[in-house]
Amino acid sequence: MIHALLFDLDGTLLASDPLHAEAFIALFAEHGRTIDTAFYNARIHGRLNAEIFAEFFPDADGAAMAEAKEAAFRDLLGPSASPMPGLTALLDRADAQGWRTAVVTNAPRINAEFMLKAIGLADRFDTVVVSDECAAGKPDPAPYREALRRLDCAPRAARAFEDSPSGIRSAVAAGITTLGLRSSLPDIALRAAGAAASLADFTDPTLEPYLQRQSGADP
Repeated sequence: MIHALLFDLDGTLLASDPLHAEAFIALFAEHGRTIDTAFYNARIHGRLNAEIFAEFFPDADGAAMAEAKEAAFRDLLGPSASPMPGLTALLDRADAQGWRTAVVTNAPRINAEFMLKAIGLADRFDTVVVSDECAAGKPDPAPYREALRRLDCAPRAARAFEDSPSGIRSAVAAGITTLGLRSSLPDIALRAAGAAASLADFTDPTLEPYLQRQSGADP
């Protein structure tokens, strides 16, 4: 049986959500709206830009606003950043075990490539699935179904890692056991969205039983 590890990007492979929040807060302010980090976590986190700007600025050029926001985020991130603790070791283990790997993200491809390069992992994944290039974005299961298709992997043979409710719902709806990362939200919020468990990062001992099941032990 093929095994696969499927990873969200923002807030999962790296702790980038504070920078996204900062970029959104500044852009909203430029357009006369005051928001804060709590608003970002509750109303923006994990959603597609097209949906966000259509909701909050329906009369504006949403595409232009999205481009401005993502450019601001890339400036804030800079050319170098750190992967989530334990991530590189987990990818090394995946290589050794023969597990396939994918990134599944709502970020635009330019951001996905920028972030993976910034954390030194641009060549560590078998495929990168971008929601904009799928029939629908998260929370729809389409991006995760596309990742499974590309990796020729059954849902039961995969594990997904997500940090947002929309991402968790997407992976769970695709039939994948999903673990939440507590980079922005607490365990209770991640489990409420459908996560089987939550992790502080990839060094969290909670992860190991799910990898053992991945290796073929009884679920």
